[in-house]
Amino acid sequence: MSNVYLNGFVLTLGLIMAIGAQNAHVLRQGLRGEHVLLTVSVSALCDVLLITLGVAGLGSLFVAHPELTAVARYGGAAFLLWYGGRALRSAVRGGQRMDVAAHRRMSRGQALLAAAGFSLLNPHAYLDTVVLLGSIGSQQAEDLRPLFAAGAITASIVWFVLLGYGARLLVPLFARPLAWRVLDGLVALMLWAIAASLLLA
Repeated sequence: MSNVYLNGFVLTLGLIMAIGAQNAHVLRQGLRGEHVLLTVSVSALCDVLLITLGVAGLGSLFVAHPELTAVARYGGAAFLLWYGGRALRSAVRGGQRMDVAAHRRMSRGQALLAAAGFSLLNPHAYLDTVVLLGSIGSQQAEDLRPLFAAGAITASIVWFVLLGYGARLLVPLFARPLAWRVLDGLVALMLWAIAASLLLA
C-alpha cells in the first residue's frame, strides 16, 4: 500500500516540477513576497481538486468529449497570451525592486483570481492532473485509489510550499531591477510559447 502512495507522490512531483505558467507565477509572487500564502494555498487547492476529480474518473469525460478539450485549449491560450503581455510590459518598463511595500500591485482578490487562473485556465494542468494522473490513478484497485490520490496531493502541496517560500533564497539576486526585467521577459516568452503550442496543437 505504501508503494501506491509513493508512486502517486513521485509521479506528481515529476510532472509538477516542469517549468510552466503556474510555477512561474508562484515563483514570481514568492520573489516579491506578495500574497505568498494565498497564492500557494490556491494553487495547491486547485491541484487537490483536479487530482481528486481525475482519480474519480473525470479524465474519461475529456477523452470522450474532445470539444471540452478544445474549449479548455483556446480559453487557456487567451489567458496565457494576456498575462504574457502583462509580463512583457513589466519587462520593458523595468524599475522593479525588492521593496515589497512600495511595489505591491495586486489586491488579495486579484492575487486569488490570478492564482486560480493559472491553475484552472491552464490546459496543461488538466492534462497532467485530470487526464494523466487520473488515468493512472483509476487503474489502481478501487480501495487503493484514495492512497494514490493522497500521494499525488501531498506532492503538490510540498512543491508549491517549497517554490513559494523557497523563492526567498533568490531575493538578493532580484535586488537589481535588471534581474526583474530578465525574469519578466522570460516569463512572457514562456507564456506565449505555451499559448502558441495550444493554438497550433
